[in-house]
Amino acid sequence: MAGPRWITQPFDELGVRGLYRALRLRAEVFVIEQHCIYLDPDGLDEHAWHLQGLVEQEHGQGADGAETLVAYARLLPPSIGDGAARIGRVITAATARGGGLGRALMSQALRECETLWPGQPIELGAQAHLREFYGSFGFTPISDVYDEDGIPHIDMRKEATP
Repeated sequence: MAGPRWITQPFDELGVRGLYRALRLRAEVFVIEQHCIYLDPDGLDEHAWHLQGLVEQEHGQGADGAETLVAYARLLPPSIGDGAARIGRVITAATARGGGLGRALMSQALRECETLWPGQPIELGAQAHLREFYGSFGFTPISDVYDEDGIPHIDMRKEATP
């Protein structure tokens, strides 16, 4: 698989197909794969920028020029929380794992946050087993491990770069 085409859009520019792709991928991984029953549309999507990694569909899967969403992250502005931008709903499709796409997604998410909200700190709520992964991007823990919908999480923060 070639690298994805990255696009970042505010909610109103996602369109029906973009929103459907994002919600479907989030449900496939967070609800079905991780067996976590929760209300994913939480009222924050409409305030967010939506980072999407898209690849052309394989021949035979609707070769009409459509694209498949293989990576996604939701980027929330500092005005939503406590003055820090927030990266959430970080996800890669099961079919696209194992080739560094998660690292590419986080690198792109950090670039987008810096472009959208320069000089702002960035926070995220990480699944606890991914603490080292996010730590490799400069995030440090700012909370104890806590339970979120049956999955251990930890809040992490990356300070703004001068």
